[in-house]
Amino acid sequence: MRAPALYTAAGSLLLTTLTVAPAGGAPAVPGAAELHGTALAAARAEVAGIAFGKCAAQEDLPANVECGTVSVPLDYARPDGKQIKLTVSRVRATQKDPHNSKRRVPRQGALVYNPGGPGASGMYFPLIGVVPEWKRLAAAYDLVGYAPRGVGRSAPLSCQDPKKFFKAPSQAPTYPSESYKKERIARAKAYARGCARSAGRALPHYNSLNNARDLDVLRAALGEAKLTFMGASYGTYFGALYATLFPSHVRRMVFDSAVNPDPAQIWYRNNLDQSAAFESRWADFREWIAKHDRVYGLGDTAEKVQRSYDKAAAQLAVEPAGGKVGPGQLQGSFLTAGYYDDYWPHRAQALSAYLKGDPKQLIQQAGPHPEAAAEAENASSVYTAVECNDASWPTDWKVWDRDNTRLARVAPFETWDNVWTNLPCAYWPAPRQQARDVRTGAGELPATLILAAERDAAAPYDGALELHRRLSGSVLVTERDAGTHGIGGGPNRCVNGHLDAYLLEGRLPVRRAACAPHPEPKPRAAR
Repeated sequence: MRAPALYTAAGSLLLTTLTVAPAGGAPAVPGAAELHGTALAAARAEVAGIAFGKCAAQEDLPANVECGTVSVPLDYARPDGKQIKLTVSRVRATQKDPHNSKRRVPRQGALVYNPGGPGASGMYFPLIGVVPEWKRLAAAYDLVGYAPRGVGRSAPLSCQDPKKFFKAPSQAPTYPSESYKKERIARAKAYARGCARSAGRALPHYNSLNNARDLDVLRAALGEAKLTFMGASYGTYFGALYATLFPSHVRRMVFDSAVNPDPAQIWYRNNLDQSAAFESRWADFREWIAKHDRVYGLGDTAEKVQRSYDKAAAQLAVEPAGGKVGPGQLQGSFLTAGYYDDYWPHRAQALSAYLKGDPKQLIQQAGPHPEAAAEAENASSVYTAVECNDASWPTDWKVWDRDNTRLARVAPFETWDNVWTNLPCAYWPAPRQQARDVRTGAGELPATLILAAERDAAAPYDGALELHRRLSGSVLVTERDAGTHGIGGGPNRCVNGHLDAYLLEGRLPVRRAACAPHPEPKPRAAR
């Protein structure tokens, strides 16, 4: 992504071909105008490059990180129309072998990373090169992060006043009443109106297809003839769209914790599956706490731990901790533990201390942080806009109510919270896209690597299997009996061995490989 040569003879030929409109003046193939717009924007970006320099103070990045911007069309069907700027960060390849400082490592180009979301920024990604598990990659690659459209300073999107974003304390009823549902419907409608009011005509252009097109323009601006990319979570989805749209532009791609790309799943059914998977991961967490009952005293079975959690939620509903941690904040903090098991000791310790009369840790871990409100509101706005724009959603509340009432009977932990997060899509004012069929044929795409944890709740394992089926030549590496969301470059040496072998040498297993789980976290005694 960044600098020298991209559109060579083949790219120039493609650009010339796409410039010729079919008879009648309109593209004959759906998406042809956007494809032409992407080629034109990428050709311009290759010439312009990225003027890297000191990062803006708002980025809060150290001096060794360089920043710049790349211009992309707001609407790829109108590449000469309004342009927006995406912010980009980079740390150059060290070219030093971490095991032998005298040995020089050949540079392999830029490794571009997206952490997911939608709505997450990758601007901090280049800092990861100092972590031991990433040093070999940091030696060979420029580590490149960026803020996707709508995120941070990249044409930022906002749907409500950030000062009103953190509503605390709040409730989190497992089985909400009709009056509570009506209140949340009204809030969802207001939120959707706020997005439309803020973004105006730009609102439909925050979507996954444009994120994939932006990635190709970034590739060109970086001077990369072919893209080396690693996407996590949602980053796997628009990465897969990129592989479908631009298979000949791919060098190497890693899909870490893959979203199910089946068009029928995007996004309503994926969220139902996610709620079901979080119930299983919540059970894993409770079983871990029960195993360490001598440390936490929350119960020696998963059922007893659930009763301890319910007791805390009931107490917080009557008297919020510190006046700002209610059941909603408790549920949100424990939901993050469903993503990352290294949170387990901290959350269990905070719950234990609270039930023993000390709320300080719970307030610290679960309480809202006003200083982060603007960033959190921005991320939420982009998440909502992208998912609502990407595909059709049920517009009848009765469908949502029916499906999630059924699901909550067996998966109460996250179901209704997930509904309230996504409900603005039922009342979305912008036109919806038809989800693209992610698929590549034999020989169209270089070999790609899919990483997945078997018990991942945020991106259930079936998504990795589906992506593996759809991307010809892909290889799936599974971390068995583990559920951390995002496993590349983490604590599992087996997974990292496959990641390094692929990105550094282009070497992969035949079709599939499995790794034993990383060690469970160790309990922490209350201080």
